[in-house]
Amino acid sequence: MAVAIHIINTSTNPLPTYATVGSSGVDVQAYITNPIILQPQQRTLIPTGLQLSIPLGYEVQVRPRSGLALKHGITCLNAPGTIDSDYRGEVQVLLINHSTEPYTIHNGDKIAQLVAQKIEHINWNNTEHTLDATIRQAGGFGHTGI
Repeated sequence: MAVAIHIINTSTNPLPTYATVGSSGVDVQAYITNPIILQPQQRTLIPTGLQLSIPLGYEVQVRPRSGLALKHGITCLNAPGTIDSDYRGEVQVLLINHSTEPYTIHNGDKIAQLVAQKIEHINWNNTEHTLDATIRQAGGFGHTGI
């Protein structure tokens, strides 16, 4: 199933594409004039030159690329990032360098992937009584031993 998303591409890069038939996300590329050197533990916003019109009831998630994370320690800081359906500005990717080596980003480098997701809005049902019982109850972080 596919969702139609209008896009404006002001970059010199091609439109984001799926790498394979089974890919969940499209690869998005950096749109920068000069290379950006991302120092260890540094974070920065990388422009893409893309603007989206996402239909109501959907979001586009910005997710890391596994190869960048494994090979270079580069990932999206707020993964997954959310692009809301009413946002019309440029898509930018917040990258961080978790390695001990500087990493250089060039124009056209694949820096993240975008995944379209259907969303549901919350309809709160306020209650002044207790919630339904579960085996876990209020057990928090690490409660299940993992």
